[in-house]
Amino acid sequence: MSILEAIIMGIVEGLTEYLPVSSTGHLIITRYFLALPESDAQKAFEICIQGGAILAVLGIYFQRVKGMGYDTVKWIRTRKNNTNSAGQPLPAGMRLMFNMMIGFLPAAVFGVLLGDYIKEYLFNPTIVTVMWALGGLVILLYVRAREKSGKKFEGKQLEELSYCGALKVGLMQCIAMCPGVSRSLMTMLGGLCAGLSVPAAVEFSFLLGLITLGAATVYDAYEYGHVMINSIGWPAIIVGTLTAWASAIIAVKWMVGYLNKHSLKIFGWYRIAAALVMLLLVCFAGLTF
Repeated sequence: MSILEAIIMGIVEGLTEYLPVSSTGHLIITRYFLALPESDAQKAFEICIQGGAILAVLGIYFQRVKGMGYDTVKWIRTRKNNTNSAGQPLPAGMRLMFNMMIGFLPAAVFGVLLGDYIKEYLFNPTIVTVMWALGGLVILLYVRAREKSGKKFEGKQLEELSYCGALKVGLMQCIAMCPGVSRSLMTMLGGLCAGLSVPAAVEFSFLLGLITLGAATVYDAYEYGHVMINSIGWPAIIVGTLTAWASAIIAVKWMVGYLNKHSLKIFGWYRIAAALVMLLLVCFAGLTF
């Protein structure tokens, strides 16, 4: 892989990882047009450069993550010093951390059970194109239903999310294991279905991604790291990760600001348009999957 190809892959990863458009789908399509090999090393590279996007979100939401750690340490110290503290409600930061862990568990289980099958049979442009279109329709139908109900941005704050609600988000996240669906889309919709406001659902989606994407990155780096380094090389890996980090900062900040005033509708139309472009390339440009 050349440095230019690594930069392109990193930009695509960073811009799409936290938008509800499927970063995996965009990377598969980008790999196809760059004529990169469909190898274990290449797939591991596409997973590992997520580390840049993860660091971007960690930096943006550092105060929130710091608060979770602070509340956890404070609770542990209180428990040690006060034996009568049992039964007291958990602090908000610690409760949020538990919700993130609950949301991660379904993906951890299904990832172990189905991960190899998904990579072997579903990581292809045909599946991506179909899922782009279906995901776009889901977004448009959901936005329409939400607007008819009179709800646009209203809902619970992040601190009000129940453990059951977090589990719902986690189960929705599992659907996104199919490339083209989008983890961000499923977790945002899961948060909205759990009663969160739009800003709260978006933030929980980002925070949950720290664990889910982080686990996937560590696993693939451990499993295929040596193959990836020997085949692709450190320079391309570093450049791809740094590019993903920079572009993810831009994408996340833009999205947070945009969704504070607008619905997800634009992403629905984008997904449908992307699927139509791919279909036209197949029909009229001879593109084959």
